[in-house]
Amino acid sequence: MKKIALMTITVAFAIVSCKNNDASSRINSENATEENVAESKTGTPKAEFDKTTHDFGSIENNEAVETEFEVKNIGDADLLIINAQASCGCTVPEYQKTPIKPGETSKLKVRFQTGAQGQQQKTVTLTTNTEKGEELLTIKANVAPRNE
Repeated sequence: MKKIALMTITVAFAIVSCKNNDASSRINSENATEENVAESKTGTPKAEFDKTTHDFGSIENNEAVETEFEVKNIGDADLLIINAQASCGCTVPEYQKTPIKPGETSKLKVRFQTGAQGQQQKTVTLTTNTEKGEELLTIKANVAPRNE
């Protein structure tokens, strides 16, 4: 009886812990309704950025700085930004959660603040419904030593 209970728990744990890492598993109801996803399948969205890298130059330690990346949908279907994931907790992206129609543009804000010093480079990975599925944006800064 104990063996059966242990086997059942092990199988249940294995099923629950398995994770699907494809882009469709990262769509949530906040940023992609069934209607929006179905609408986007009639063509192909394509993201074009005004820049993919921003260099803040020299900044003070722990100084908060912001930049904006402009994304334009040059495809023929709604562009969905499903998720924006920063490579570090010191980098916070803000993005439009509703579809970007063909020909429209949207601003993606990136806020950066760190206590680390020296040359820093961080990335923001956008999960999208484009053919590529992911877009990569980079920010850079030379952070001054701490004033103590």
